[in-house]
Amino acid sequence: MNNHVYRPLIVVIGIVALILVARYFYVPKDFGSYERGYMYSWHRKSDEEFWKNFKIKYQGKEYCKVCHEKNYATIGKSPHKNIQCENCHGPAGTAEGIVHYDPDKRPKLAIDKSREQCYRCHVKLAYPTSARAKIKGFPDPEKHNPGMECVLCHNPHDPKLGGA
Repeated sequence: MNNHVYRPLIVVIGIVALILVARYFYVPKDFGSYERGYMYSWHRKSDEEFWKNFKIKYQGKEYCKVCHEKNYATIGKSPHKNIQCENCHGPAGTAEGIVHYDPDKRPKLAIDKSREQCYRCHVKLAYPTSARAKIKGFPDPEKHNPGMECVLCHNPHDPKLGGA
């Protein structure tokens, strides 16, 4: 072979060797699954205790159903049926593991009645491929009852019904 083939080949081999040396020092020793030979994965043995003790903050819609059955039933029949309660009200738990139904330490869930809360989904985006184009909204929020909270006219738990 000629020099014009050897030089790039040596450069490529050098780059691969450099990457392998950097990987050896950078990737933690317990990164990957070793049961079936070495294999990359998102599992680290050293993180198992962390995740066992991790307190979950978001509980899901079924959690809210126990105490808020009326709102759960109405929102289940509305266009908002696919939205989790905590998307609007915030997490029902805290990082310390206190959950909303704990009567002594219960965190107060946010009830954000601002227009910006509704803007998160209901303002049209200029992107033609955005799925938000299918969500009923208003093209110019500054012309639609400016300065008023949306919940004065629209009930978020039953938006078709209207009236808060």
